Amino acid sequence: MTASPTIGQEIDTGTPELLCSLRDRVAIITFNRPDARNALSDQLTPALRRMIRRMGDDPAVGALLLTGTGTAFCAGGDVKGMGDRASGAELSQADKVARLRERQRTLTGALVGVRKPTIAALPGAAAGAGLAIALACDLRIAAESAFLATGYARIALTGDYGISWLLTRLAGPARARELMFFGERIDARRGEALGLINRVVPDAELQAAALAWAARLAAGPTEAFAGIKDNLDHALTADFLSSLDHEADNMVAAAGTMAHREAVRAFVEKRPPDFSCTS
Repeated sequence: MTASPTIGQEIDTGTPELLCSLRDRVAIITFNRPDARNALSDQLTPALRRMIRRMGDDPAVGALLLTGTGTAFCAGGDVKGMGDRASGAELSQADKVARLRERQRTLTGALVGVRKPTIAALPGAAAGAGLAIALACDLRIAAESAFLATGYARIALTGDYGISWLLTRLAGPARARELMFFGERIDARRGEALGLINRVVPDAELQAAALAWAARLAAGPTEAFAGIKDNLDHALTADFLSSLDHEADNMVAAAGTMAHREAVRAFVEKRPPDFSCTS
């Protein structure tokens, strides 16, 4: 079993292309290919999969914060590498599909499945699969100079890593089609208006604002957040009565936790709750 990192510890990801550290119970996962606008690579992407799984399971971590160095969040796949006809040439069509399915499930699939709050902090471009990764997080905070772009149609591709599902649910079917068909850059303020970004801040304030947001969630009731995420995920596909029943299960379970008892005591005593003693 891998030991939990200590506060402020830098965590070895296996590659300098992805950085990870723990601060205030927040796992800060940083894309670190600024010269390539933090595009995914054969080194960065497997490391990202490992860190999502490890930080999502680590009890010392209360929230995940994904961001990028330089002036981009993540520009998606390396388009230059896509032209390499030798890549996967030995695989059948079925094998290629199976490989992509597995890669998707263990990246954005795993990120959506994390039962802790997840935040994407966008210093700049989030495009293609990079946009899908940002949308797979629970919340997004962006610098004013950031922008979003699907980009798939521009290189005659159809979309991957859940981009269609995520865009449809966050922006609606008509907007999702517009964004996928045209692939135009959407600035941060328009992204906020479309429901794709939760908050826009001045560029110089992004890092501090994102960490403050994440730290506030990381100090919160971890079990309750897991139940809240479970309820919201269930509501995407369930009818109202099924959602009522599902909420009842989680509500009764939450009412029996130490975190709930601490929150009630804190309310009565007119003080902030301390959930560190309940985890």
